[in-house]
Amino acid sequence: MEISHQSGKELDATSLLLMSGSLIGLSFPMAKLASASGITPLFWAMLTSLGAVAALLPALLVQRRLRLPSGKQLRYCLIAGPLSFAAPNVLLVISVPHSGAGYTGLMFALSPLFTLVFATLLRQQTTNGLGIVGVILGMLGAIAVSISRGNANDTLGLGYLLLALCIPVLLAMGNIYRSWDWPAGAAADELALWSHSFATISYLLLIISIDGTDSLSQWTIAPALSSVQLLIAAATAPLVFRLQLRGGPVLLSQLGYVAASISMIISASLLGEQYSPEAWTGAVAIVLGILLSSAAAKRRMHLAEA
Repeated sequence: MEISHQSGKELDATSLLLMSGSLIGLSFPMAKLASASGITPLFWAMLTSLGAVAALLPALLVQRRLRLPSGKQLRYCLIAGPLSFAAPNVLLVISVPHSGAGYTGLMFALSPLFTLVFATLLRQQTTNGLGIVGVILGMLGAIAVSISRGNANDTLGLGYLLLALCIPVLLAMGNIYRSWDWPAGAAADELALWSHSFATISYLLLIISIDGTDSLSQWTIAPALSSVQLLIAAATAPLVFRLQLRGGPVLLSQLGYVAASISMIISASLLGEQYSPEAWTGAVAIVLGILLSSAAAKRRMHLAEA
């Protein structure tokens, strides 16, 4: 599972985006089943990082590459874990009951746009007109999906609405930071392990402080479902960090677009959920946006290698 800047060419950015986004999309319907079983959203979110740790830790041990992070790697993981994984999910858990699922979905749809703006302002990643069109088209599709899934209770206090608005800002900041401060020569699997380790610690501290240590026994509520979520998380984490290397922050930010489309397909076919024509039109727009953004990323990579 070792990944470096040189070995990260095994899969192209588009393949990594589709694979990791599909796995994340699969976890969305499972989250609905977990909630119906009585598992709290915060505990379920922790399983995402815990699964990555459970897979990467033994892999690095077997390969004799397990090392404690230090220097720039320690700084990277201490910041990337809580910023990229824990903080947005915690805000999601807080916001949804008050601002509604529809509005919170809109906030996730804004993440690629914020990432593109930040990347452009910081001159971290350049993109062409095709890439910009792809981001905007995907965002419009995601907004259409989110609005169609909203409800009459999706409007409430300004404070919670602004809190939800922090979600795309944090996601964008995480996307930018993980590319900007990537330690030279660092393997992606090592960074993934320690970033998710610090994210898991953040989750544990929050869960214990809010619900006490007894809440950690939620695993027994739905052990099979929780185990599958761990497996999905274990497969997703290395792919996401590969995508960070190959595609950069702007393409990485569109994971949510892929996940939303896959989630809709799975929910409609397996869980019997019904979606409006507007939602399916939005899904088509998302797919087109991803295709355009992927084409722009490939063109950028070819120019960089030329």
